[in-house]
Amino acid sequence: MTKSPSEHSLSEARAEHARLHKEISAHDRRYYQEDAPTVSDAEYDALRFRYEELEKAFPELATAQSLTKKVGAKPSEKFAKVKHAVPMLSIGNVFSDEELEDFVARVRRFLGLRDGSLRFTFEPKIDGLSCSLRYEKGHLVQAATRGDGYEGEDVTANVRTVGEIPQRLDGDHSNVLEVRGEVYMTHKDFAALNARQKESGKTLFANPRNAAAGSLRQLDPKITASRPLHFFAYGWGEASMLPSETQMGVLEALRRYGLPVNPLTTLCDSAEDMLAHYQAIEAQRATLGYDIDGVVYKVNDIALQERLGFVSRAPRWAVARKFPAERATTILRGIEIQVGRTGALTPVARLEPVTVGGVVVQNATLHNEDEIARKDIRIGDTVVVQRAGDVIPQIVEVVKEKRPHGAKPYEFPHICPRCGSAALREIDEKTGEADVVRRCTGSLVCPAQAIERLKHFASRNAMDIEGLGDKQIEFFFDEGMIKTASDIFTLPAREAHMSPRLAEREGYGETSVRNLFAAIEARRRVPINRFIYALGVRHVGETNARRLARHFGDFESLRETASVAEPGGEARARIDSIDGVGPVVAEALHDFFAEPHNEREIDALLKEITLEPMPAVASTSPVAGKTVVFTGALERLTRDEAKAQAERFGAHVAASVSKKTDLVVAGPGAGSKLKKAAELGIEVISEDDWFARTGQG
Repeated sequence: MTKSPSEHSLSEARAEHARLHKEISAHDRRYYQEDAPTVSDAEYDALRFRYEELEKAFPELATAQSLTKKVGAKPSEKFAKVKHAVPMLSIGNVFSDEELEDFVARVRRFLGLRDGSLRFTFEPKIDGLSCSLRYEKGHLVQAATRGDGYEGEDVTANVRTVGEIPQRLDGDHSNVLEVRGEVYMTHKDFAALNARQKESGKTLFANPRNAAAGSLRQLDPKITASRPLHFFAYGWGEASMLPSETQMGVLEALRRYGLPVNPLTTLCDSAEDMLAHYQAIEAQRATLGYDIDGVVYKVNDIALQERLGFVSRAPRWAVARKFPAERATTILRGIEIQVGRTGALTPVARLEPVTVGGVVVQNATLHNEDEIARKDIRIGDTVVVQRAGDVIPQIVEVVKEKRPHGAKPYEFPHICPRCGSAALREIDEKTGEADVVRRCTGSLVCPAQAIERLKHFASRNAMDIEGLGDKQIEFFFDEGMIKTASDIFTLPAREAHMSPRLAEREGYGETSVRNLFAAIEARRRVPINRFIYALGVRHVGETNARRLARHFGDFESLRETASVAEPGGEARARIDSIDGVGPVVAEALHDFFAEPHNEREIDALLKEITLEPMPAVASTSPVAGKTVVFTGALERLTRDEAKAQAERFGAHVAASVSKKTDLVVAGPGAGSKLKKAAELGIEVISEDDWFARTGQG
């Protein structure tokens, strides 16, 4: 059973937080940039909830890079960029009547309103693509997607083809008015579009949201013009003057200007009223003709909205109430065990194909053996599956009254299905509890682990070998060309003697082979921290790889120390003493470097590549030894680049402002941290000042 965050150690929480960060970031990219989400809203919300719960239990995880500080994903490079004058932030979610009532109570407490009327607007939450329309003197001059909340994509030419969006506003209005809303596609238009796609042999869209987003983000506006898109306005960004003092009043004004506003938007006078409207719209959801995934409540009084302000990436004065995920029942035909890079055995359910929310699914995640036992899932069972877009959904529960006679409890394998080695659950020395994951012990002979380790070694954040992706790794492994990491670097020489040559094989040609070999050659020199991370030592992620590289300076020192770092010894104590590393990592390093097979492979690798030191820390720089906090939207650096740069100059980067902070570097949109710095009298400089101070011009 999954531990609650409070039951984690810091190292466990940090590891899970990092995994979730990577997983959520990938989902954000697929949703916001590629218009191709691979999980349902419910699964995504569950990941987000777990991520935020970990940060509540361990505040030190809530760094400046935390996803709780961000919205959406970076804009695509295909479009020109538009900086939002007012950030397009997201809205927090609630999932039950009790949580909604808590939201109303929190708002009242914050405002000090024990009695008296507090009205909220109620509107359907359209499942489409958020868009900002900038009008100047009534004329549409620019349109942009949400992007990462601070910078979006310029889709002006495409938006001009959407018939429901006026090029010029009617009536009296302010000189500058930025209208926020949602571009969407109706069910009827979606079905017709997919029929045309099928007729012309093109890829079908998974759902109306993907179709709308993909249509709006076309490089050719003519394609957008051929797609039936619609728009609902729900708010505003920059405005030289608002036409009303209430949320509902502004929406009514937008309707008078000629903008479409959802006719189901209304006012609620109490939590009971809010719940009643939610239940009513949930009941008519299927008849609306367009997709909604919940409803949105906003404090109606704009002055009160301003008093409430924002927390993290969301306003305090608004919340979204999500609908339960769409579900369906089907039959579990089998359970397949997949083996990952670290030997983890992951069960996957094979289902009788079933349509869930318009998408056919036939696989489902089962998480781990404890989850199978807890839900008592058996082969042959009728199970309830929860919608998850066009990939693996989740099994919610078993319909036990439909269980076939003789169905037996599932016995999770204790040997690896790929190599036959024992599969064990590690025991925590402190708690005596078994890990929820069972792992194959045959790391050196298991082909499944070997393939996953090779994928990790060549991946972007490790050795970053372009053209050697997952499919290519699987091909080379199956063909016997690459079995170990060192084989990658000997491939060009060996390929000359192969028959047939690589260029003569399906999927390859002279140009692709030449490009691949050039990419391999380019990675014969690599920073030591990347190499350490690429080795795939358990518990050694990018951050720990940098820490180890900084501490030891050269790879041989790390290797010699780790190989003899047995518990209680001087070498183990040295690794344990590294800030942020700890005993779990120290043990993993010892196990890895003490293994003779790993030693031989490292020797083979070091004959092929040269390790470069990490950039030296500038101890004489003006910021050496200082604690620096970056806040706001940096324009010349990403947060990761800023942190790496500060560390190179000898500074320590902190996530929050405190009395120990020496310097705050503030970009546009800086909020509470800037205020805290002013209260504490801490020096605040701009990003340009930072470059000047560190001697970078």
